[in-house]
Amino acid sequence: MELKFTKENFEELVLNADKPVLVDFWATWCMPCRMLSPTIEEIAEDAEGRAYVGKVNVDEEGELAMKYGVRSIPTLIFFQNGKEVNRMVGVQDKEDIEAALY
Repeated sequence: MELKFTKENFEELVLNADKPVLVDFWATWCMPCRMLSPTIEEIAEDAEGRAYVGKVNVDEEGELAMKYGVRSIPTLIFFQNGKEVNRMVGVQDKEDIEAALY
């Protein structure tokens, strides 16, 4: 199940996570984001127990988007031990996303 990341829970769920984390910065009006959404849901199911997968709605959490320099969406940011380790912009293949996550 994918998580919903907000500025209130980001530190706890992403920066202090004990597993790799995939954060999808997206918006409801963004067509590429909506195209990528089923892939992110699949990865979230597949990753259960191995990694955390969630989304940040840039319209609701503009502060987080600015903090991480998100200029276009969808942007996928991969975190490990509280640090950004990789980033992808635009619609990506499931295999490429999973390769970056693990």
